[in-house]
Formats: sequence, C-alpha cells, structure tokens
Amino acid sequence: MATYHVAMVMTLRDGRQAPRAATVPMAPAPTAMADATDAELYRAYASRDARFDGRFFVGVSSTGVYCRPVCRVRTPLQRNCRFFGNAAAAESAGFRPCLLCRPELAPGLARVDSSHALAQHAARLIDSAVTQSRELATRELAARLGVSDRHLRRIFVAAFGVSPIDYLTTRRLLVAKQLLTDTDLAVTQVALASGFSSVRRFNDAFAQHYALCPTALRRRRAITSAAADAVHLRLGWRPPYDVCGVLDFMAQRALTGVESVEGLAVTRTLELAVGARPTPGWVTCRFAPDEHVVQVAVARVLAPALGNVTARVRHWLDLDADPQPIAVALASLPVDAGAGTRVVGGLDGFETAVRVVLGQQVTLAVGRRLTQRLVEALGQGIEGAPCGLNRLFPTPQAVASADAGQLARLGITRQRVRALQALAGAVAAGAVELHPAAPLQATLDTLRELPGLGEWTVQMIAMRALGWPDAFASGDAAVQRTLGLRDARQIERRAQAWRPWRAYAQAALTRSDRP
Repeated sequence: MATYHVAMVMTLRDGRQAPRAATVPMAPAPTAMADATDAELYRAYASRDARFDGRFFVGVSSTGVYCRPVCRVRTPLQRNCRFFGNAAAAESAGFRPCLLCRPELAPGLARVDSSHALAQHAARLIDSAVTQSRELATRELAARLGVSDRHLRRIFVAAFGVSPIDYLTTRRLLVAKQLLTDTDLAVTQVALASGFSSVRRFNDAFAQHYALCPTALRRRRAITSAAADAVHLRLGWRPPYDVCGVLDFMAQRALTGVESVEGLAVTRTLELAVGARPTPGWVTCRFAPDEHVVQVAVARVLAPALGNVTARVRHWLDLDADPQPIAVALASLPVDAGAGTRVVGGLDGFETAVRVVLGQQVTLAVGRRLTQRLVEALGQGIEGAPCGLNRLFPTPQAVASADAGQLARLGITRQRVRALQALAGAVAAGAVELHPAAPLQATLDTLRELPGLGEWTVQMIAMRALGWPDAFASGDAAVQRTLGLRDARQIERRAQAWRPWRAYAQAALTRSDRP
C-alpha cells in the first residue's frame, strides 16, 4: 500500500487548517501537500488512525456535530465534512462536540520551537488559565508575551482560526463536558472547576455553544460504580506510547510515602489550592494501553481543582507529545530510541526542580536517597491516601525557612543547601514560576542567576518542569558515555540534528546508558 503524507496545522487557501507531517498507510499521495484537498483530508479521517487524534477535527454538516479522527461512527459522506485544526475553530463554525468520541479526550499538541512559537505559547498560557475562575483579557496576555494585543489577536487567529477568548471559552466548555460526563460532581462544582466565575455564565456559554443545558449531558452519562472517596476521568494519548519506559522511570525514582508504582498504575500524593486553602490529596493514573488512555482517579477533596489536576497529569505523563515528528528527528541517534519515547515531567514544578538539584553530580540512587531524607524531614503528613502513602513533598516555604544546619545533617552538601534554599525562596516569593506555561527564556535566565544552579540543572528543569521539548544538557554524563564524547561543544553540534526534540533524544540516550 502506498504511503500518504498529510500536512498538519497548515492553513489552506480558503482559511481552513489541515494536518502537517504525519505518515500513514493510505492511497497514493497528491503532488502538492501544501494544497491539501478535502478529499485528501477525508481519506485521513476515514483511516481512523489514532496517530491523527487531536491533530484535526471533522465537522459533519448533516448532524451539526464535530468528531475526532478516531470516532467509530459510520463515516459520513465527504460532501458533509468540514475540517478544522482545533476544537475551538469547529465550535466557532457552529458545530457541537460529539457525545460518542468526545473531543475533550483528544490529546493536545505539545509546543515546539517554530515560526508559530508565539501563538503556541499564548495558547499554552490560555490553557494554564482555563481552570482559573477569572476573565483573561487579551491585553493581559499580550503584555506577558511582550507584544501588543492587536498583534496577538492577529497571529492567534492566523494559527488557530479563532480569537484567544473564543479559544479559552471552548477549552473551559470541554473541561466542563468531561466533568459532567465522567463524574458525579454537582453542576455548580463543575462550573467552578472548569473556570467559569458563576453558574449563570456557565449555563449561558453551554446554551450558546451546544444548544443544551448542562444537565442534559448529565442525564446521558452512563452510571458507573466508583469509589466514594474519588472521582474518575480518562485522558487520551497519541500512540505509540512507551508505557513500560515511563513506569520504569518513575519506579526508579519513587519516594516512599509519596508515590507508588504497581503494575500499570502509579499513585502519588499532592497538595493543591482549593479556593484559597491548600488541600492535600492524591491521584492514581492507570495506563490502558489497548485504549490509548490513562484512567485517572483523584481524591474527592480535590474535585474543585479537577481542571488543574488534568493539566498537571497531561504534563507529568507527557500525553500531548506527537510521536511521529519526534521519531523522524531521533532517527539519526546512534542508539535505538524505541517507539513512543516520552519525557516524564512532574505534578509540581518545584518538586521536580528539587529532585534535579539533589541529583546533580551524583548517582540516581544517591539522589533518590537525599530526596527521601528531605521528604521525611520536612514533608507534611497526610491521611487516607491509597497504597500506604502518608506524606506530601515539602513546600517551597518549608524548604526556604528550614535551618541550613538541619539540611546539611541530611547529607546534603553546603553548596547544594544554598542552591535549594535560593530556589525555594524564589518560588515562594513568586520570582520564578515552574510550570509549562511559564515564559521560557525569562525563567531560564532567572534560574541561572541563582547560586549553585549550573547549565545542566537549568536544562533539566526546563525539560521536566517547564516541559520544553528542545531542552538538552550536553554535560550529562550518561549522554557523554552513550555518544562516546566528552566535549560539550561537540555534543551540542551533533545534537542540532535532533532539534526541536532534543529532550526526547536525551531521554533515549540516557536510557541506553543503563545496564
């Protein structure tokens, strides 16, 4: 069978958006990829290939709904199909989300370093604000990005086909739709958890976009048995996904009392703000490889923050990665990268950064042991978590205010104590933010100014806490051993071939170094 190439997030002549750079077995390819036709996109849709999931959506004029490319309903006639690059564009055109394939479950697209980086970063900032119960002004977003609000609207519409505010509204509605379908939360809780400032605004947006009231979806929801102390969600990924590699990574670094890896499930504690009050809880993620989803159970006390939890889990497990272009970039590695390489992030950016600092210039076992001692000394206790978990990771305030001598007695060197407390103080004071929506360059510059944080540490924090796919620590010992090179400049030159996915290259090189 011939190979067919479809262009992904490419704006066509009539303003539509089509997918770019995916390769699937199909009918013969057209001669001009940039001028992809509806027939070509229709064939991509008809393939039901999960690798297209989240890259585009299909609006069906005969039903008024839009679907994911993996939807299992009977394939509609081509003349009834319209194609969109994102869910917001489909909803802006008047289509409602399909209740069967559920567009809110589609994996997103991780940001990359490209000509559309500014618009993509704006989308990431909007995603981070989805569950915040406040209005997000375009002027505020533009100021954070260092551009005018007029310029931001122009590049955002060019990249996504909708305005930033329409994009935000769609994202909030899809979060709400998932909570209504998958949980038994009250409608008021769903409205607040999905970022709406009031139930009235929530109901108005639902009626305007979906021509439904929220309770109509609740009536359609299948009743399932669930633990009374948890709410349950499903999150999708785009295959292939190296489930064993991700679980192995976590198992090697698991902290007693904080996290547990058993079979295909990982459970861990976390603390999130519910309203203005820090609330301890837990989350369990169980991989279902055959379904390409993660089954997520969240402590019920964290239900008002479910939107926030969802975003953190997607980053933690790297669910929005696009394996096809990553595999192309990693083809020149001197080792077998394997299928579906992922870069594991974290549920909390500060915790991830602390683990990196304590792992500087020591073995994995030593870094884990030092981190365990820190947890036991400064971590708050928690009750009611599964798998015998009983402790939270220390907060920035706890680390910043700890006695330096106490930290030194844990076996942490004086220089590393200084680095830890400087980092904790900066995070506690709000001088540095450690999450995927944080401004990359400004954050890296701030980290470099902190005492004891070298370039290896900064790049690893960018990779795992900020979710930057092109982060690369050329001074990493495992990378040097695998490549057989000691000169960081030589390694940097060689790594240019793996851009903008060098973080995935580093993950593959590091994994190959293990016996």
